[in-house]
Amino acid sequence: MSVPHTSSPREQQGVLLCMLAAAGFAAMAIFAKLGYEAGFDVASLLLMRFLIAGAVLWIVVAIRRPARPPLKTVLLAAGLGAVGYAVQAATFFASLERLDASLASMLLYVYPTLVLVGAVIIGRERATPRRVGALALASAGTVLVLLGGGSTGALDPAGIALVFAAALTYAAYILISDRHGTETDPVLLTAMIITAAALSVGVWTATHGGPHLHVAPQGWEAVIAIAVVSTVVPTAAFLVGLRRIGPATAAIVATLEPLITVVLAMIVFGDHLGPIQLLGGAGVIGAVVLVNLRVGSTQRVAASVPAAAAPARTLA
Repeated sequence: MSVPHTSSPREQQGVLLCMLAAAGFAAMAIFAKLGYEAGFDVASLLLMRFLIAGAVLWIVVAIRRPARPPLKTVLLAAGLGAVGYAVQAATFFASLERLDASLASMLLYVYPTLVLVGAVIIGRERATPRRVGALALASAGTVLVLLGGGSTGALDPAGIALVFAAALTYAAYILISDRHGTETDPVLLTAMIITAAALSVGVWTATHGGPHLHVAPQGWEAVIAIAVVSTVVPTAAFLVGLRRIGPATAAIVATLEPLITVVLAMIVFGDHLGPIQLLGGAGVIGAVVLVNLRVGSTQRVAASVPAAAAPARTLA
């Protein structure tokens, strides 16, 4: 993977910040599986993550004191959080109960290609040869990842369905966020979305006998790490880095995320991807790089994926 040349210290710092964000997001799947091992169920883990991350973000908002958003933006954030955010997070975290962290992360990363497909279908983008090539490359890579199986043998069909549902929901979330873009402070927008997600998951959990919080101490360490290390810190790093290097470069740097997850899963859980899966993963990631490389005029999809995902990126 090659990142476009950066020369100024500001751009170099932006790349490093986006790399930090990628590492934080990549660790989320690892922390989630550690939380499950300690006794958390999916709904309770997500609820605690949203509550802790939301509290930290609202403290940041209180310090920054951004302008109050219009009612339309508040309602949009409520809908995105309560439906899109909550569903995407729930399906991805549920997939981690059935799939290796490395495999789930690699399959989730088809979402940038799905954003491109959705943009073409609704008429916001043209199906240029480069974009069609990226779609073909991502599709072939996904097939190879699935053909390779899991580290323990056969793949869990329900787990695969869950992670693809997460990718589809994520893509729809980004397209909707981009279509209804707002000038609202991104930290405030993220805090509102997370709060709405917490309320949504909280209602679900309460009506299903939860939350279940009698877990080992390691479980609380894991959920705090998810909220801070894999939500608040990388969100802030990504937002600052995005402003310094632009969305296209940020999207390419973000392709480090599934690679870092694979390495962490190998170290912590002994996961491994076979040669066929590694080749497929390279195809999935290569498609993201291909569609975000700037050729000639500015590409709107290259800008829309990471820019709209700034508040949304916390959910994967």
